[in-house]
Amino acid sequence: MHSLPNSFLVAFSFTVLVDASGSHYWSSPRHRTVAHRQLSGETYMIQDFYQGEDFFKDVPPIYDWTFDVGSDPTDGNVIYQSQSDAQSKGLAYINDSNNSLILAVDSTSTVAPGGQRASVRITSQKSYNGGLFIFDASYMPVGCSTWPSFWTVGPHWPTAGEIDIVEGVNNQDTNQMALHTGTNQTCTNEMTNGTQQFTGQIKKTNCYSTGRADSGCIIEDTDTSSFAYGFNNAEGGVFALLWDNSTGMSIWHFARANIPADLIAQTPRPSTWGIPAGFWSSQTCDITANFYEHQMVIDTTICGHWAGGGIYAQSGCPGTCSDMVANATNYINAKWVINYVAVYQYHIGSGAYAPSPRLPLTIILSLVIYLLLL
Repeated sequence: MHSLPNSFLVAFSFTVLVDASGSHYWSSPRHRTVAHRQLSGETYMIQDFYQGEDFFKDVPPIYDWTFDVGSDPTDGNVIYQSQSDAQSKGLAYINDSNNSLILAVDSTSTVAPGGQRASVRITSQKSYNGGLFIFDASYMPVGCSTWPSFWTVGPHWPTAGEIDIVEGVNNQDTNQMALHTGTNQTCTNEMTNGTQQFTGQIKKTNCYSTGRADSGCIIEDTDTSSFAYGFNNAEGGVFALLWDNSTGMSIWHFARANIPADLIAQTPRPSTWGIPAGFWSSQTCDITANFYEHQMVIDTTICGHWAGGGIYAQSGCPGTCSDMVANATNYINAKWVINYVAVYQYHIGSGAYAPSPRLPLTIILSLVIYLLLL
């Protein structure tokens, strides 16, 4: 066996390294997946983009999102519907005029007090270990007893963690963001220095969660356009989670009129977005140990552990949460109108997509010459 001269190996390695930063990009009309990229500066590029019919793909082996079926894990007064049942009941459909997804709670059926109303919960089939998650909606469920949310969660809750990006109940005015953890690795949302790290207000500092104590570490937004009626009156908006294992978790909310131009152009640069509404630093939370293999979830439940507890009586809603379930007209506006969900990943490079490189001719010639000299 002969070995290549060191000088040749160095030249070969260097050339391949320089040229191997090309890219492949393939797409369907709505769902795009990006592989190797060549980008410049601090850039986030789309990894997955879900819109319209992407949420309804149900032909094996393509399941971008699945419809969860059955009762609610938080003991809510709902029964989640299969895709076919949700579509036949008008609880899940596409608005053809703008390709938005509507997910609704049943607002026509007769249900006894304390009974279960049909609703929808969908889960992405792809899992993630970080990235920039974008949720664009023009309307969210409102009304007493409702509990809408957009969140991510890992396997074996709470071991792999949960990130609540959009969540609230009843007549809540602002969005509540939270992390849930289940390991013995430190995770709190305490301030790490004297500078302003987020605009929201800390409500709970310990992220550790169990079945009996699952509030997590909470930061509440101060912007009334971030949730419920205020959100809908502002024509909705965008929520963005930046999950960076080296720095922490950041969550922004942008009302429709204030969405950053770079995000609209699908070239987001979070470093230019200003202070987030919520931030959990890696200095006080072991991100990689507590959060991994997360799937995205969108759902609306009714009552349950949170909306139906003592907070219902404090919310200004009439009667009891159990009685409200029987009022079908209360759920006419209990629906999501979702424009898209996207996941971006961070890359550094030249800024443009390029084809996969071929081995440089100079290297091929050098290799041939060397072999001839053996």
